[in-house]
Amino acid sequence: WSKMASSSHADGVSDAQTGKKSKKTKNQVDESELLTVPDGWKEPAFTKDDNPRGLLEESSFATLFPKYREAYLKECWPLVEKALGEEYIKPSLDLIEGSMTVCTTKKTFDPYAIVRARDLIKLLARSVPFEQAVRILQDDVACDIIKIGTLVRNRERFVKRRQRLIGPKGSTLKALELLTNCYVMVQGNTVSALGPYSGLKEVRKVVMDTMKNIHPIYNIKTLMIKRELSKDPDLRMQCWERFLPNFRHKNLSKRKEPKKKSVKKEYTPFPPAQPESKVDKELATGEFFLRESVKRRKKMEEIKVKQAEALTKKQEKRNKAFIPPKEKPFMKKTVKAPTEGKLDIEALKEKVKKAKTKKLGAPPVNPAPPSSSTSNKKKKNKNKG
Repeated sequence: WSKMASSSHADGVSDAQTGKKSKKTKNQVDESELLTVPDGWKEPAFTKDDNPRGLLEESSFATLFPKYREAYLKECWPLVEKALGEEYIKPSLDLIEGSMTVCTTKKTFDPYAIVRARDLIKLLARSVPFEQAVRILQDDVACDIIKIGTLVRNRERFVKRRQRLIGPKGSTLKALELLTNCYVMVQGNTVSALGPYSGLKEVRKVVMDTMKNIHPIYNIKTLMIKRELSKDPDLRMQCWERFLPNFRHKNLSKRKEPKKKSVKKEYTPFPPAQPESKVDKELATGEFFLRESVKRRKKMEEIKVKQAEALTKKQEKRNKAFIPPKEKPFMKKTVKAPTEGKLDIEALKEKVKKAKTKKLGAPPVNPAPPSSSTSNKKKKNKNKG
């Protein structure tokens, strides 16, 4: 009975465990399904039926624009009015103050339309063309204006890094646009980006890294690998770290250390000992008590010793020129014995004959005219005939 009870208990535990595992797997599957967006799925558009009563309060946004944008904005303003008119938003352009304003009307039904209109005028102020800026009114498009002016202190360094982001003939910027599906505009102290949310996140990362002295080509390479990996359905839910390149930042400009390092002495509150005077030194050696004549003689002896040392050094320096350099030991050249005992004299004669028959050098450019002696000989032969 006890055996049967224990077996039934074990079976119950095993069933409970399997049930837990199945629940876990189900939860994991559900989570993965929630995380992945089905292909071709699109959020339904916000219509007037969703908000038939409209908005209670009027909202408005204003932004300033630089002087050089005035002519372009004046030209494209009718198109801006037409685009915002469809969303029932009223835009106004003030050329005296240099500002653009957008505000809601009684007919406005979409509460987020005013935020999109604010982004539109912001992009227009940051030199984004109207054809691109008007895309912000779509549901799946957002914008990001990245301020880069305060990230680098040195102006020359800032200009170099900003140019690095653009690349030669705008190639780096074009590659970034193709990989992120965003429109990127570098203007002054800001970078304006327009596109899907996932792309904007990548653009911001690349821009910030470039300003931190990380070349954009590294991030572009990573984006290219990610793009290829996302196409594979098996790898979509896996970690991609093993495929992505790991670029290490090499800091080559290390500070040079000085040749002579000054070692700091330990701090003592007491002042240093007073240096000995000339009289103190003479008293210590006993020179102070000597006569003047003895002192003079001692001084002269010291000078003579110094002069003798200097003279010997000078003499050695002069004699250096007369000392012959060390010669290398002479090595006798060993002449190899001829392999054949007898020389072939006839073969040598033939060689000499061939050399004589050969014409050495090119023929003369202007051949010399026939000499008078040869012409005379020819005349004599004719007369004989």
